[in-house]
Amino acid sequence: MRTAILLSVLLCLASMGLGQQRIPSKPVSEDDVIRVDTNLVTLPVKVSDHERIVFGLRREQFQVFENGIEQEIAYFESPDNSLGEPNNRALTIALMLDVSDSTEFKLKNIKNAALTFVDLLHAEDRVMVVVFDKDVQMLVESTSDRYVVRRAINALHMGGGTSLYEALNEVIGKRLARVSGRKAIVLLTDGVDTTSESITFDSVIRVAETSDVTIYPVQYHTYADFTDNASMPPFAVLVTRKGEYLSEAYKRATRFLRLLAEKTAGDFHFADNSKNLAKSFDTIARQLREHYTLGYYPKDRTDGARKIEIRVRENPKLTVRTRRSYVYKNSR
Repeated sequence: MRTAILLSVLLCLASMGLGQQRIPSKPVSEDDVIRVDTNLVTLPVKVSDHERIVFGLRREQFQVFENGIEQEIAYFESPDNSLGEPNNRALTIALMLDVSDSTEFKLKNIKNAALTFVDLLHAEDRVMVVVFDKDVQMLVESTSDRYVVRRAINALHMGGGTSLYEALNEVIGKRLARVSGRKAIVLLTDGVDTTSESITFDSVIRVAETSDVTIYPVQYHTYADFTDNASMPPFAVLVTRKGEYLSEAYKRATRFLRLLAEKTAGDFHFADNSKNLAKSFDTIARQLREHYTLGYYPKDRTDGARKIEIRVRENPKLTVRTRRSYVYKNSR
């Protein structure tokens, strides 16, 4: 998240490449929203009773409504359940790591936490590793080979700038859009975008909300690394390379990451030290397998935006979390 901090004057820092080819990006258009080429819409669904996750529900207990019209559930998958047989169906996980200059004091912790997280996944799970500073780089394509994944993480080094929005647009709208089955993004960043050119806060939220990817942002605390820095002159004005006050940039970053989790039925985590960072990854590894997966073929086959509601029969007090909308694209 390359937050290039300046004292009254913007300081342009030289970027450091990771030796990978930059992934091109383009502005978000209608074609970047979810395209249901098979016409099957799949939804991650988490059910809870207050703070307790509810397992053991059956297909016939769910109702799916699209624009107020009930749909027939054609696909159903249960989450892992400690009270019964675990669901060992593989996940595809995009591990997205911010290696911008704002991570200067956190890079070792980032590597250690990422390596530990990979070890917590099931052997059959597939992982892709994406890093970003001002460029977006695919270090590892989707693989279950843990040696390849660990080697890439160990080789991480710091770069410059933060194209967070471009990175998410690429991974959600293109890379994971081609992947079938259950999929998620685990995103480790401070959330401050400083170098995305054509992709915006709002356009990324729209792409996330209309995808079938669950996102788990982990915001690590880097603000104090700059504000508590003894080398900073007294009364220094801290701004990003875009000229935004640093305090405002971090408020916007937190709002952005929380929205990502909310819109995709994921969960937001905040880590202010290495212990909490490890705890966040441990929690996410468990949360990845708490979702039911429901699929249906929409009765309305015309293109357009759809609102989604899921209910549990005979128990309306249960809290059901899923994505609230998507954009339907009929395959022709």
